[in-house]
Amino acid sequence: MSEEPAPYGGSPAKSSDAPQGDGMRPRRRTRTVHLHQMKERGEKWSMLTAYDQYAAEIFDEAQIPVLLVGDSAGNNVFGYETTLPVTLDEFVPLVRAVSGAVKYAMVVADLPFGTYGGSVQQGFDSAVRLMKEGRAHAVKLEGVPRWRRWCRPSRPQAFRSWRTSGSLHRASTISAAIGSRGEAKRQPR
Repeated sequence: MSEEPAPYGGSPAKSSDAPQGDGMRPRRRTRTVHLHQMKERGEKWSMLTAYDQYAAEIFDEAQIPVLLVGDSAGNNVFGYETTLPVTLDEFVPLVRAVSGAVKYAMVVADLPFGTYGGSVQQGFDSAVRLMKEGRAHAVKLEGVPRWRRWCRPSRPQAFRSWRTSGSLHRASTISAAIGSRGEAKRQPR
């Protein structure tokens, strides 16, 4: 690992296996495995919020590895007093604009309030919409501890859970079959 001067002071930046355009190796899309590798090496990484194509392109070019499309768009884009009124129908086009504008950053979409708290099936359906229609690479949910028992790491990425604090706790997936009563059944490892 070589040391490079930090652009804004502080300790020197370390070059790593993380997706970067360093002139020697081509830059590639950031994935959860890269975030885990950086965490294991003790490297810090940035996540910025983007609501539109132009900000997403700028952040992607600046090599920000993760972009969040937050339900805070309710306050910052739609002019609501809170994030509560944001619907999936309003939110999907913002996610699609950000996802379509980036080549390298991982795009994480918030699940807006009221789109996942009712049941596992509702949460799964909402996450699928954000990933299929919005082309999000990951989905973030907050404040529902019961989801942790349905999430497992290192499975095909269909649904990812991020800790409420915003830091990467673990990239998890629901690789569960939805039962006839709407309950998720955990698959054997």
